[in-house]
Amino acid sequence: MTSALLRAEGIGVRFGGVHALRDVSVDVRPGEVCGLIGPNGAGKTTLFDVLSGIRRPDAGGIEYAGTDITRRSPVWRARHGIRRTFQRQQLFGQLTVADNLVVAQDWRGGPRRGARGHRERAAAVLHECGLDALAGSYAGALPVGQARMVELARALADPPRVLLLDEPASGTTAEERRQIAAVVRHAADEENCAVLLVEHNVAFVMELCSRVVVLDLGRVLAEGTPAGVRADPAVREAYLGAAAGTGSQAGAYTAPAEAECDQAPDR
Repeated sequence: MTSALLRAEGIGVRFGGVHALRDVSVDVRPGEVCGLIGPNGAGKTTLFDVLSGIRRPDAGGIEYAGTDITRRSPVWRARHGIRRTFQRQQLFGQLTVADNLVVAQDWRGGPRRGARGHRERAAAVLHECGLDALAGSYAGALPVGQARMVELARALADPPRVLLLDEPASGTTAEERRQIAAVVRHAADEENCAVLLVEHNVAFVMELCSRVVVLDLGRVLAEGTPAGVRADPAVREAYLGAAAGTGSQAGAYTAPAEAECDQAPDR
């Protein structure tokens, strides 16, 4: 089995007296698409903040390609191949779609040294993502689904080793979700990228991912294949509560294979 490229071990995060994460361990391997699911408040976005360097954990550590990067900055991580998208889109709205992808590469040399190469790479990624026709459009004017794809394209513009995708299917149509899934699969299969994604659309996760990790109340509740997680009684209880209709997520989860839970962002 391929060794993990990015590994979180024993992660703990507290906000005052509240434990957002307790002893959480998660890893992702090259060529793998791994899903991270759980009810609102489970700690999914907090874990992404730790993995991307936005938040330093109170306990545990992060290892990348065999090196401890727990204290490394978000900029260091991005420049070494760990890329992230966000729940709330972070595009440069006053730049064109193409320029959003060029900017993502500028740290490698800027316009004097790499303008032509950056443009060529941007055009290739836009074509791969089906965005050729939008290259000259301003990113701030795009509808949600197209903006999600542009954000994914920008993360791919400078070839990543790890992709952290925070709700990439949120607000998208069924066709847009299929396109996003195809691009993510290509990154994993053809570029050997390690992909970890958070998503409330459970059907999207179960179809796309080869492995699923479930968080609940800041702890890892279950981990395994989509089929195994789908059948786990503890996972069903985490979404439904001890008895149907009594849990905080009652009605949001019937079975992961069919459910599409468009819930509010959680921290």
